[in-house]
Amino acid sequence: MMRLHEVTDLHPPARLADWIEARLDEGLEWFDHADIYGDTQGEALFGAALRARPGLAARVRVVTKASIVTPERDASPFRVKHYDSSPEYLTRAIDDSLARLGVEHLDHFLLHRPSPLMDAEATGRALDDAIDAGKVGAVGVSNFLPDQWRRLQAAMHHQLATHQLQLSLDHTQPLFDGTYDALVGDGQIPLVWSPLDGGRVFQGPAERLLIRLAEERSLTPAGLALAWLRALPGRPRPVIGSLREERIAALHADAHTEMDRPTWYALLESARGHEVA
Repeated sequence: MMRLHEVTDLHPPARLADWIEARLDEGLEWFDHADIYGDTQGEALFGAALRARPGLAARVRVVTKASIVTPERDASPFRVKHYDSSPEYLTRAIDDSLARLGVEHLDHFLLHRPSPLMDAEATGRALDDAIDAGKVGAVGVSNFLPDQWRRLQAAMHHQLATHQLQLSLDHTQPLFDGTYDALVGDGQIPLVWSPLDGGRVFQGPAERLLIRLAEERSLTPAGLALAWLRALPGRPRPVIGSLREERIAALHADAHTEMDRPTWYALLESARGHEVA
């Protein structure tokens, strides 16, 4: 939902409610938000649509994130972008997101970015309390390194359930620096942001092979790139940014394509420009 505030055709509550209901009917029930998307506009627009169509709120699954303070939202004289994972900030952020979205609880609440100033014990207690109070179904992190999330996890009695990270054919570093193995090993569900790297997957060295393989299999190149991700252990859930109905339908269908090992490695080699060791 990062670009929802930019798509004015979906701003009328009834129109957006139709769009949400169509996604639910397709089997797509998870919607990814953050308080900084459109400076809270994304959540507010989504909430207005849910209120306009009673019954939808019980069908949607909501992920939202907080901890990034943009310069516009910084009340200090510095007007500086920073991260805030203090209990006071996160508790208020959860309450505000619930109010904007008009849902009874957040299915998943994620810390958007790690902060060097995070007091893990205090933050962990606040997240545990949000789950115990029924405000949040589960908590997770986004863009954390293993030592960062493990320090937080050690201070909590609830399990960190999800991890949203950047991963794509054009950005494979987490597969080779231990990050991906660590999060899967710690039992976190991988949610992948920018799974097509903003379109750069189709501008890089893997472009020709993606197009050829997609044509051979009657798939879209984008769907094939998502299927490459889905072949990984843990079956990553790609968080797609498109709001176009026909593109969503194509990606949903093509991403479920099974991929054999040689094809997976051929795409990896093409994207990286060299074979594995």
